[in-house]
Amino acid sequence: QVHLVESGGGLVQAGGSLRLSCAASGRTLVGYAMDWFRQVPGKDREFVAGIVWSVGTTYYADSVQGRFTSSRDNAKNTVYLQMNSLKPEDTAVYYCAARRFWGDYAPRSSSNDYDYWGQGTQVTVSS
Repeated sequence: QVHLVESGGGLVQAGGSLRLSCAASGRTLVGYAMDWFRQVPGKDREFVAGIVWSVGTTYYADSVQGRFTSSRDNAKNTVYLQMNSLKPEDTAVYYCAARRFWGDYAPRSSSNDYDYWGQGTQVTVSS
């Protein structure tokens, strides 16, 4: 059993930066990939970034490539999403989610493929 808690959201001006954290408790995340998603009211969930825990390999949505960076801290059992050059369209609730890693460096399309979800943290980018 893993409990995920996101933090670090807030209000920032366009062009600014923010770092989100997703702390995992309960067990090690070795053997998992950690993916970030975001959702705007009335819109479908959108994949943002992901990282394979064991090796640190990352992958990103085209919309955030070059601006966002995912990383992890093994000692703290925490993943981070560094968001730079933020745009108003980045405004959303951001969620972290854990899935078993079987060699696919890409998010799963079904929410059922994710074993654990965080509660989300609001990111608002003003224009």
